Amino acid sequence: MTVTTLQKLKKEEKNDYLLAERYYTILSGVNNLKLTQRELQLIAFVAIRGNISYANNRKDFCEMYGTTNPSINNIISRLKKMGVLVKEGGKVKVNPRILLNFENDITLEIKLVHGQ
Repeated sequence: MTVTTLQKLKKEEKNDYLLAERYYTILSGVNNLKLTQRELQLIAFVAIRGNISYANNRKDFCEMYGTTNPSINNIISRLKKMGVLVKEGGKVKVNPRILLNFENDITLEIKLVHGQ
């Protein structure tokens, strides 16, 4: 006999950046990626802006989150190794497999399967 439990949660965020950060926090948790807060912020930022390759995007990220270009480079390197960020056409972007339109509401279905 299979018993399925359904739980609905709703979380409202103030802007696209916070919504994207929440989404990537959930992905990190479900997949045990152990992403840091700054890494999640960078992924969300890149998802909203489209890339982190342009100097103005890097400057905006540094101002928004109080960090530096060398820190961004270290984070990018780690996230590229994990496959979260990819380089396409000379630009560092979020992997299209995990990129959503954060201007819209998001409904997630997470299925955790018992391994027996």
